[in-house]
Amino acid sequence: MIRALTMVWLFAGLRKDEIARLRVGCVRWQSPGDANRPKDGLAVCLLDVPANKTSGGYTKPVHGAAGEAIEEWQRSRPAMRQVVDEKTGEMFHVLFGYRGRPIGSIVLNRSVIPMLCRKAGVPGSDLRGQITSHRARSTIATQLYNAKEPMSLLALKEWLGHRRLASTQWYAAITPDRLTQAYVDARYFERNVAVVQVLLDRAAIESGASGRGEAYKYVHLGHGYCANPYWAQCQHRMACQRCDFYVPGDSARAQALEASTHNQRLLEQIPMTETERKALTGDQAALEQLAKGCSLSEHLQ
Repeated sequence: MIRALTMVWLFAGLRKDEIARLRVGCVRWQSPGDANRPKDGLAVCLLDVPANKTSGGYTKPVHGAAGEAIEEWQRSRPAMRQVVDEKTGEMFHVLFGYRGRPIGSIVLNRSVIPMLCRKAGVPGSDLRGQITSHRARSTIATQLYNAKEPMSLLALKEWLGHRRLASTQWYAAITPDRLTQAYVDARYFERNVAVVQVLLDRAAIESGASGRGEAYKYVHLGHGYCANPYWAQCQHRMACQRCDFYVPGDSARAQALEASTHNQRLLEQIPMTETERKALTGDQAALEQLAKGCSLSEHLQ
């Protein structure tokens, strides 16, 4: 009985009163018959959970190890008289009982868990406080939510037997590993920053022409150059054809920039929107969209 009680506590994610009120015959297997049931401990069984403080009775999948332990206990369980369910008033055969009486919900915290801690050689409390019956429920809920193929919040809500999704969110704590992976998968930096080519006219810088407001920095746009040194902050960037800073790519000035031995080529990382990124790579539709947006903004001004 203690082994079955322990396996249910560890793998079923139930409240202590739900464990104490489990009924005989609460386990059902997905594969019919003992001959088709896997014996490697990896099977999944269905557990009938009694009515609780937030919902009526329901059925949930649990690890097959818990189902095997329950059935092993049922085969050796002594006969007991029926008891009254304190939640529903029904008469039923309680699964866990001792000397003809139900074990009660306090047995886990006062007897079973302290005994397991002593046997495992671990303290009965840690930084989160004393290890109680609720610890396994919160732990398995967090593990299910942070698994490689995680259970959704809605599915976890049903599995835990919650009435409100807000109750489930308390259990769905995100581990640092999953938070890191989510940040990496979001690819925020790659999606919002682009690398652009920049030409610096060293002759203009060395002669002091740049200090007099003359162009010295040219951002390569694919279809031409922008001579605005503050191009990264320009609200009309990538819609440059009508701008005074724009140097068309097929012009003599652009060809001179390319051929000049005084130019120094650099790469700069610039925050960009998705449309601007596409325009930078030569997407004509994106260019037209940016040009349209530029015209609209000028009209509003």
